[in-house]
Formats: sequence, structure tokens, C-alpha cells
Amino acid sequence: MDSSNLNPTAEDESQLVSRRIQRLSLHLNPIPNPSFHDHHQLQLLSCARVKLNVNTALLSEFMRGKHKGIQEKVYEYFNSRPDLQTPIEISKDEHRELCMKQLLGLVREAGIRPFRYIVEDPSVYFAIAEAAGSIDMSLGIKLGVQYRGTTFFLFLMLYLLLKDERTGFPNCNYLSQYLLLSGCIVTELFSLLWGGSVLNLGTKKHKDKYYDGIDNLEYPGCFAMTELHHGFQKGSNVQGLQTVAKFDPITDEFIINTPNDGAIKWWIGNAAVHGKFATVFARLLLPTHDIKGVSDMGVHAFIVPIRDLETHQTLPGVEIHDCGHKVGLNGVDNGALRFRSVRIPRDNLLNRFGDVSRDGKYTSSLPSINKRFAATLGELVGGRVGLAYSSVGVLKISVTIATRYSLLRQQFGPPKQPEISILDYQSHQHKLMPMLASTYAFHFATLHLVQMYSEMKKSHDDQLVGDVHSLSAGLKAYVTSYTAKSLSTCREACGGHGYAAVNRFGSLRNDHDIFQTFEGDNTVLLQQVAADLLKQYKEKFQGGTLTVTWNYLRESMNTYLSQPNPVTARWEGGEHLRDPKFQLDAFRYRTSRLLQSVTVRLRKHSKTLGSFGAWNRCLNHLLTLAESHIESVILAKFIEAVESCPEEIRATLKLVCDLYALDRIWKDIGTYRNVDYVAPNKAKAIHKLAEYLSFQVRNVARELVDAFDLPDHVTRAPIAMKSEAYSQYTQHVGF
Repeated sequence: MDSSNLNPTAEDESQLVSRRIQRLSLHLNPIPNPSFHDHHQLQLLSCARVKLNVNTALLSEFMRGKHKGIQEKVYEYFNSRPDLQTPIEISKDEHRELCMKQLLGLVREAGIRPFRYIVEDPSVYFAIAEAAGSIDMSLGIKLGVQYRGTTFFLFLMLYLLLKDERTGFPNCNYLSQYLLLSGCIVTELFSLLWGGSVLNLGTKKHKDKYYDGIDNLEYPGCFAMTELHHGFQKGSNVQGLQTVAKFDPITDEFIINTPNDGAIKWWIGNAAVHGKFATVFARLLLPTHDIKGVSDMGVHAFIVPIRDLETHQTLPGVEIHDCGHKVGLNGVDNGALRFRSVRIPRDNLLNRFGDVSRDGKYTSSLPSINKRFAATLGELVGGRVGLAYSSVGVLKISVTIATRYSLLRQQFGPPKQPEISILDYQSHQHKLMPMLASTYAFHFATLHLVQMYSEMKKSHDDQLVGDVHSLSAGLKAYVTSYTAKSLSTCREACGGHGYAAVNRFGSLRNDHDIFQTFEGDNTVLLQQVAADLLKQYKEKFQGGTLTVTWNYLRESMNTYLSQPNPVTARWEGGEHLRDPKFQLDAFRYRTSRLLQSVTVRLRKHSKTLGSFGAWNRCLNHLLTLAESHIESVILAKFIEAVESCPEEIRATLKLVCDLYALDRIWKDIGTYRNVDYVAPNKAKAIHKLAEYLSFQVRNVARELVDAFDLPDHVTRAPIAMKSEAYSQYTQHVGF
């Protein structure tokens, strides 16, 4: 054997290193293949190396809109109060007290009153909640516990309205509603909510008595529904709730009782430490003169004082315990409640939907099922709108930290030249630039959702209610799942420094993780979106009216289901690929194909497996359908934003929008190839163009994250500081 092969010379090693550096240079600056692209696309690729001139101030103004002022007020207040900033190392008990001080300061010192905006302008409330969550996610959630609107009682109401008395389960004709209901799994873990229950379930007498105290935090409260043995993941069985409220006609009071350990109220936010009132869900029992002695009127909501307003001592008959340390959001005090013959006045029944007279007679003003359902949906979606919107806020912080660090961090480079930023590596661009583009896309989509929700609260239009209900379910599921995955990607993109607690990825990831579960488990919510799509598909062929979100099904279903055009399937020019019509048509074609094919499969399998078995057999297909539809809505709203933005920033937003669209098409290129919607040469062109767009976005990445307008005292990660990041990092550890 030649020994030279075993002992390479220094010259050989030098040649190996040179070849490696050459390959790395090609990786960073790939040479386009002129034989593959037409003249227009060659011009496009050469322009990729020309950096856009981004008007960051105008872009930020367009992004943040009319609520910038109220958010700045939140940021400035906490920047002026360093004693209210959450430290890296803090115990559960200290975090809870600090979180309450933060909320009190925001309301009483800064003069920001979120409660009134729930009624006057929900979009302002959501902006406040996003800003508060940027300071500390526990603060954002605790603010929601105190103020935001309720959903769970309405969930029960819907169940009762849709239940088939013969089977005890919801009628199959109301499948989409049932999926909506079953998705609300133990949501008051953090977010279902004292103030909203008084507003939405009570009447004028309750608002007159409690509104001011809730608004100024003199009446901190909680929302007590879930019981130890009655988590809704065990099944949507209303009979599972065991807490009872028996009417005593002699004293004109209700007597609240926890009959056994399984009925202890569990995971109740604000209960462990700070709550003085609880909205308690219990079975309303009225005395009768028959052999049973009582009549069960079903689940109702009652205001129950749990602590003395002056001494804060637990009231007689009320037993409170702490649910303990959680994976995240430990600034929120979740507790457990037991009631032993606690008496409350009859007026403490929240009687919007049902009332009891002085002589014990029960009345209800609820009209027909359809009217009740439409009215109820309007109250159901607020929490989901807020979570989708807040999740985008978390994503903005995360991608800002990762992008700024990736621009700062240098690693390797060509021989005898300075090291390059790690964001110059194509692999790093592939991790972060589509994520940055998605953040912009989600911003415009959730902003649109908030605007629709605000309009719905004013108009109570039945069609708009249904549209907001479906879109909120889909966006909440899609955005929170994407953000959860992205937090881990951002942490990894920052290497070892991303693992330092001070750089926030750990706390952001832990605090955000539950967003995928409360206000509806994401998998179940996507099924609800799929069920609505199937309903709209049926309506389309019966000549019915479609809601706004589904208009493209009515307008273009026949076009999308026709055979792909063999000519356009091969078009690969840059102008065509960056045409918003091509992009949106591709997204909608995929959705329509998935919808049509799953309909055929469901019909086939239901003959042998029944409706439940067929649904389960096609479940993954249905989830893909729902995600595809939501992506179509997101892209449509992004395109609208590009078209409506000031001319000075249109090129910037168009670049980001193109990257979002083509990256998503490429990630599901198999679907398009399977039906010949995209020919092989066009698929390659999409991939190459997406990579070059990532490079273009990298060139303006700093400006794009700066446009989020998150001050350093909000991001609070040393590696993401706009200046002297390493200096601040070393100071933090004691140098």
C-alpha cells in the first residue's frame, strides 16, 4: 500500500482545505445555470444581489397601525419601572406576586383599562394583551383571566342544544358544531374568565354591581368550571359536572356544594392566591313537590365570593388549595376549590340565558336552536382570536432575537478574509428567512381576524359570526402550532447562546406551549375547519350562500377541479412564479383537490365503517385539508396587504410575500407533482427561486425585524440588542 495515501503531505492538506473553502464559497454564492432559466429570470437572479432600500419607519407604521400608541404606553410604563420587570430566576410564589403587581401597575398607575375595550373596541384590548404578553406572558394571560370573555359555558349551552335525546350525543347533522365543542379542552386552565362571564352571561344588575370593581381590580376573580374528574378530554358529557347549586325558597338563596372529591374545581386561574370571586358552574337544582324532591335544570353560572374583600381570608365553607408548579406561566396562580354549603343570594345567578323567580319558578328567554347557536358563536371565539394574535407577538420576539444574533455571529469565511455572518450561510437562511416571511404573513392574517371580530361584536351579523368562528379556529390552531415549532428552531439557530435562559427562548417556549391546547386543542380545531369546508362544499352544489372565507370555493371550484393546463404547468419564468394570481391559484387548487378527494373517500368508507369510522379513517387527510385552506386565507390577506400598502414599501412586502408563497408551495411540491399541476422543470424553478428570495430577504432581514418596533427592553435578550450585544452579554454574567 502506498504510504503517501496514509500520510498526506502539508501540500495535500492545503489542497483539501482550498477545495473545501471553494465549495463553501459556492454554497454561499451559487452560480445560476443560464441553460435552465430564461432571460427574465436571469435578470431576476442578478437583481437578487441588489439590496432593497427599506423604509423601516414607514413599514413599522403600516404594520402597527392605529394601536401603536397604546402599545407604546405599555412598553414605556414597564421600562420606567425596572422593579416590575420579571427576572430570569424567580420562584413560583415570587412570580405570582410580581405578576399581580404588574397588572395593578398597568391598570392603576399607567391608567390602561382593558375591560372597557372588550365592550367598546376589542381590537384595542387585543393590542394591549399582545403588549402585556411581550413584557411577561404570564401577565398577558393573567390580564385575560381577569377581563376576557368567556367560552366554556356557551360550549355547554351548545352541547345541550345540539344533543340528541335518544343517544345522549350531538346529532350528526351538527358535526361541525360538535367538533367545535369538543375542542374546548380544559380551557379555563388559564384563560376563561371572570370579567367576561359577568359581561356575557349576566344581565344589567350584574354589570352595575361588579363592572367597576372588575375594571379597577378591586374585584379580582376567577372562572371555576373544570372539575378533577370532569376534564372534557374524558368526553363531552355534561352530566359529568357534579357541583350543585340548590335553591332554598325560604331564604331566597342558592346553596353551593361540592358533593365529592371528583367534583373539586381544578386548574382555576387566579384562585390559588388572588381571586376574591369565582364564576362557579354548577347544576341548578329546584325543589319540587313530586317524589324526586328536586328538578335538575342543568348547568348554570353563579357568582360566588371566595375571599373576604377586606382581610382576603378564605370565606366559610370555601376550601382553596394550590395546583402547584407548571411547565410555564407560573405567574398565573392556578388553584383548586371545594364548596361546603356556601350560601349566595338568588341574584348571584348569571341569568342571561335562564332565571329563577322568588317562588322558585324557572324561565328561559332562549329562542330557536339556530338563533341561539349564532348568538353563542359570537361569544365563543374571542379567546381564540386573542391567542392567535398573541402567538404572532411571541413569534415576532423569537424571530427578532434569532435574526439579530445570526447577523451578529460570525463563523468561518474564505481564506485570508474576515469571517462571515452565519446568516450568510444558505442553510441558516433556509431556517430563518421563510419563518420571518411567515411572521409577516401571520401578522396580516390575524390583524384581519381581529378586525372581523370587532365588526362582528358590533353588527352581530349571523353570516359574519359563522365566518369569524371558523377562521378563528383555523388560525389559532395553525399559528400556535407554527410558533411552537419555530421557538425550537430559533433556539437551535442561536447555538449554545440560545440555551442561556437570559436569551429567553426557554421561557418563551415553556410559556407558549399551552397555547396549542387551551381555547381548543389544535387537532380538534382543525377538524372543525375541515367539517365546515365539507359543509360549504355541499352548499356549493346545492346553490346555497357561502360565507366570506369560503368565497373562492363558489367562484372557482369548477376551475380548480378541472385538469391542469399542460402549458401553464411548465411555465417557469420569474414573472410568472412571482405573480400573486399564480401563487393564490396554486394554494386554492390544492385545497379544492384535497376537499374533493376527501369527500369521495368519506362517502366510500361510510358505507362500511359508518360516519365515525370513515371520519377516523380519513382524519390525516382532513387535517391536511384544513391547514391548506388556512394557508390560502393567510396568503390572500398578505397579497391584499401588499396591494394596499404605501408605494414606498410595496417592493419590500412583495418580496416577503413571494418568499412565503413559494416556500409553502415547495414544501408541498409532492401534492402538485402528483396531479401534474407543476411539471418537473417548474418544480425546480420554484425551488431555486425560493432559495434566491431567501437570500434577498436576508439582505434586508435587519430592517424587517426592526419594523416590528420591539425595543431592547421588550426583547430583553442580550444577544438581540441593537448595539453592543456582546458587551451587554458579558456584563450580565459579571465581567
